[in-house]
Amino acid sequence: MIAIARFNVALGDATQFENDVTTALAAFSACAGFVKGDYGQNLDDSTLWSLVTHWENVGSYRRALSNNEVKMHAIPTLARSIDEPGAYEKPYSE
Repeated sequence: MIAIARFNVALGDATQFENDVTTALAAFSACAGFVKGDYGQNLDDSTLWSLVTHWENVGSYRRALSNNEVKMHAIPTLARSIDEPGAYEKPYSE
């Protein structure tokens, strides 16, 4: 499964946001079932960012959200995301 979170970030906050999203990604990467993740800044609207994580299954992702390190280092960043559905099912074939 894929989890996508999008963020509106003021240009003046971009450096801090990049630090925060890097920390969030590190917390996720230590969780069982994490496959890979990345983040990026939109090419057309530099205030729009995304965090994309890939998981073995939805259960792994949901368990990761309960992990203490994720609660401390990723949830505060995710709380700033645009309020929209972000979980997508994808057959994992890699």
